[in-house]
Amino acid sequence: MRIGLIRHGLTDWNAAGRIQGQIDIPLNDEGRAQASRLAERLAEEPYEWDFAISSGLLRAQETAEIIAARLDLPLLEADVRLTERGFGPLEGMRISELVERYGEDWSTQDNGQEQLQALGERALAFMADLEAKYPEQNILVVTHGGLLARLYAALYADRQVERIGNLSLTVLEKNGELWESLVYNCTKHLSAEQPGKLYR
Repeated sequence: MRIGLIRHGLTDWNAAGRIQGQIDIPLNDEGRAQASRLAERLAEEPYEWDFAISSGLLRAQETAEIIAARLDLPLLEADVRLTERGFGPLEGMRISELVERYGEDWSTQDNGQEQLQALGERALAFMADLEAKYPEQNILVVTHGGLLARLYAALYADRQVERIGNLSLTVLEKNGELWESLVYNCTKHLSAEQPGKLYR
């Protein structure tokens, strides 16, 4: 079983450094172009995919639609567990404002946002459910940076979780009880100039 984990494309709020959380912000034109670039990468690589699924927020849904259309994949109904972390009253604020007001550790404080443990639990529950339902299939999952960062921290406790870039690709393959990382947080497709290139 293989799972490709993808962060959605760029939005105007991403570009402005605003916390989106569960506010439903659409992709901008650059984000749509990014999704097309990743779709081309996936079409060129030897990995095969059976279907795609995303969170129900517009930015993830549209990213998944662009990729699924290019790869001619079924797109399953959105899963609420893939929704971005809820930041409550902090949503819409700039990250610079949050740092100024609450300090560098604002995201781990209790300022009304969804707690990291709860976020990790729903991400892991989604993964376990996929594994139970589709143990022989390869699935593309389009979701959000906050959720992916927490999922990777839960799966790889000894790994430093770097920033998850827009349209980053991580490919995990089930190996016994473990998820082996074949590709991790890769955005080479966004800077590659040569068509037909295979990305690792």
